[in-house]
Amino acid sequence: QVQLVESGGGSVLPGGSLRLSCAASGNIFDIKIMGWYRQVSGEQRDLVARIDIGGNTNYVDSVKGRFAIFRDNAKSTVFLQMNSLKPEDTATYYCVVETTFSGVYWGQGTQVTVSS
Repeated sequence: QVQLVESGGGSVLPGGSLRLSCAASGNIFDIKIMGWYRQVSGEQRDLVARIDIGGNTNYVDSVKGRFAIFRDNAKSTVFLQMNSLKPEDTATYYCVVETTFSGVYWGQGTQVTVSS
C-alpha cells in the first residue's frame, strides 16, 4: 500500500505560478513512476506530466515549456511547478503513483483555479 498526501493548490491570476507537492508513504520502494493528472468536472481525467525512477519525463503538449515535474526520491515526493498559468489550466489535480507489484494509487486531489 502507498499513501499520498497532496498540497499546494489554490487560486491564482493568469500568468501566475503554483507548485504542487505530493508526498508518498508506505511501500515507497515499489514506486516506479510518479505523476499528475487533472480533471475538470464532468470530463475525463487527463495526464499532465509524469516522471520515472530514472528521471525521464513526459508532458502533455499544452503544458510543455510552462510546467516542470521533478521528484525527490529520498523523500518520495513529486512536485509540479506550474508557471504562466492560464484559465484553461483550472482543474482538480491528482497525484498518481505506479508501482511494480501493487498497482496504481491516487491522491485525494487539489484544486487549482486560474482566474482574473
